[in-house]
Amino acid sequence: MSNLFVFSSLLALCFCYVSFAFDPQPLQDFCVADAGGAVRVNGVVCKDPKKVTAEDFFFSGLQKPGNTSNPSGSRVTPVFAAQLSGLNTLGISMARLDYAPWGINPPHTHPRATEILTVLEGSLHVGFVTSAPENRLFTKVLQKGDVFVFPAGLIHFQRNVGYTNAVAIAGLNSQNPGVISVAANVFGSNPPISSDVLAKAFQVDRNIVETIQSKF
Repeated sequence: MSNLFVFSSLLALCFCYVSFAFDPQPLQDFCVADAGGAVRVNGVVCKDPKKVTAEDFFFSGLQKPGNTSNPSGSRVTPVFAAQLSGLNTLGISMARLDYAPWGINPPHTHPRATEILTVLEGSLHVGFVTSAPENRLFTKVLQKGDVFVFPAGLIHFQRNVGYTNAVAIAGLNSQNPGVISVAANVFGSNPPISSDVLAKAFQVDRNIVETIQSKF
């Protein structure tokens, strides 16, 4: 077996793994999600094209501020395939993010998407952390009109660093990027992760872990 053949085979294998890491490319003009369909695939089955209308490609509501009256002081208004059925198979989505003064969008990840964010109003302190072993923090304060990108799968956050409300728009390269909120997923899992496990993982007293779990 030649070295060239081995290299070609490995390269093809890599491309296969990369292709399965993101949303598949559409094979037709559109595939409007049929939320009521009985068939379930990796995504949502297509609606009969003859029954598709302009409303399937339309969403209204991003002009409305999100309710930030919550412990984090932020609200995400998603426009994913679940909210806009015409996004199905197109590999993109977006969201509006509202922040009360000093509100945060807590550390989280999108397992299936890179995120690009632009500030419409206010000032945001944003950042992401690279994977182990470096765990390197990249952080920046953004002003109105600034853009920042969060690589797929990495933990990232945003914080309003002003005394007025802040607003941002995010674009993501998946119709369903998913979200894993670090604190909520770890301390609010159902059923709960053993407090002994978390106490050892975070190197704190078990009572501290149980106090945090009680908040989720």
